[in-house]
Amino acid sequence: MRGEGANARGAGEISDGEPGESGTVPPPRGGSRTGRRTAGSRPNRRGRRRVLRWTASVLSFLILGTAAAGYLYYRHLNGNIQTDALNLGETKLGGSKPNAFGQTPLNILLIGSDARDDAANQALGGGRDTFDGPPLADVQMLLHLSADRSNMSVVSMPRDTMLMMPKCTEPNGKVHPASKGLVQTNESLQRGGPGCTVAAWQELTKIPIDHFMMIDFKGVVSMADAIGGVPVCVEENVHSRTRDGKGSGLKLPKGTSVIQGETALQWLRTRYGFEDGTDIGRTHAQHQYMTSMAREFRKNAKLTNPVKLNSLAQAAIDAMVVDTGLNKIDKLYDLSTELKKVPPGRITMTTMPWVYSTKPGLDGRVEPMATEAEAVFRMVREDIALDGKGNGTPESGASPSPGASATPTAPVTAPTTAPAAAPAKISVSVRNATSGKDGTETRVRNRAGDVAALLVGKGFTKALADTQTGAEDTTVIRYATDAQAADAGALATALDLPSASVQKSDQVPGITLFVGKDWRSGNAPTPPPPAPTVAPTSAHALNGDNEGACMAIQPGFTW
Repeated sequence: MRGEGANARGAGEISDGEPGESGTVPPPRGGSRTGRRTAGSRPNRRGRRRVLRWTASVLSFLILGTAAAGYLYYRHLNGNIQTDALNLGETKLGGSKPNAFGQTPLNILLIGSDARDDAANQALGGGRDTFDGPPLADVQMLLHLSADRSNMSVVSMPRDTMLMMPKCTEPNGKVHPASKGLVQTNESLQRGGPGCTVAAWQELTKIPIDHFMMIDFKGVVSMADAIGGVPVCVEENVHSRTRDGKGSGLKLPKGTSVIQGETALQWLRTRYGFEDGTDIGRTHAQHQYMTSMAREFRKNAKLTNPVKLNSLAQAAIDAMVVDTGLNKIDKLYDLSTELKKVPPGRITMTTMPWVYSTKPGLDGRVEPMATEAEAVFRMVREDIALDGKGNGTPESGASPSPGASATPTAPVTAPTTAPAAAPAKISVSVRNATSGKDGTETRVRNRAGDVAALLVGKGFTKALADTQTGAEDTTVIRYATDAQAADAGALATALDLPSASVQKSDQVPGITLFVGKDWRSGNAPTPPPPAPTVAPTSAHALNGDNEGACMAIQPGFTW
């Protein structure tokens, strides 16, 4: 059986990105292909240009980040900006926290929706049976802007990733219960909107997400043309066309070509012909395109024409939904000025490390590679540059003075709270969660009582052991209301816990300490191993200055 909630697609239905794709990989023009079905090759009912959602998402974001000055012309577009709730889940991480210098990183989730709910989107192709259907979040990319604005890291999640979905509650009160089994990540958008996609990412990564930007693909053509052409490279002549007519139709000679318009769309859609013919290879091609485009923005003033900018901005705004923290052109402009501080050489595009699922019925789908995916997530949480070059320092001019805000005009999502109360006035409930989430170890007897006694010794005289238990791999503190945020932070400081361990949740009555598997004995949790200093090779990192990137070509797709 397939995992709970897996996309309802049947044999012969049109699949991702290319007309007529089905659940098996068709042979190339010059031969046959055998082997297991790989990520992205399963049936998909969403139509032939699904990947354009990725394109529109990142194109619009790079436009905001590199042509910021142009947005001063477009304050009249404010009324056209569509908004939605940031997080529909139960766990709220409270937004990114400042570092020791008072600088705050930003985490923005880019979501590409495959919605075909209007004439403009429907005109770009796809099966008519998909029109007006529920959308899927087929592109999900987390953009992390470092606190000192010296570097940017982007982490893509393959659309075939299987996850446990959190409970999501829509603003109107409609509840989507937590899944009882694995669900394909792109279905999160059907569980109340982009706020549930944000909730799923936070549940998996424990990274506080400050904003989201969701884009459909109706503006992608005008955006691609406005760029004026992007250099891309292939190692051999390539023609993305199978013997039975499937493929994007991309046809390029060996070496570097400057592409735009329809050819650019073909590049971003191409699966058959790149690497091993899977969605993973397609993601690598998209990364090459986007880093190349970022360099072109820096080299050329191609987007200074007010008429062209007006058309481009209108297309982007019409196709975009953002959280309420980005609901004005001024706020988008403020965000863009922060993004453009990062040079292309410090932009790192990566893919979440993954493995093929071995669970019954999930052949061809993937799951996070436990150790290496967590290494990437931890680097983002701890604001460690994925390129291994470190962050800037106040002395080098990359950072503001200690105590100054790194984003004086950027939207702030964390709630304003009063100073923390004295420890003796803070009520703390302590729960035994020492079994861990995998349940491989039994809970340590009376652990909640022992830790509560330790807290009393630290001055938290209202700390009490709770009869309820939990299951956590690492020790966390959860609180119920914004008014408790500062007190929860004070508790974390007293226990020397990282800021990421403090979470807002509507599943606790007040400040609750969950003693995790990392604190089965002693007076403090077992410290984690040193954080990695560079992304693992499985993340397939691509640097923004790498002009030598060139796509490998799948055998049988040359000419």
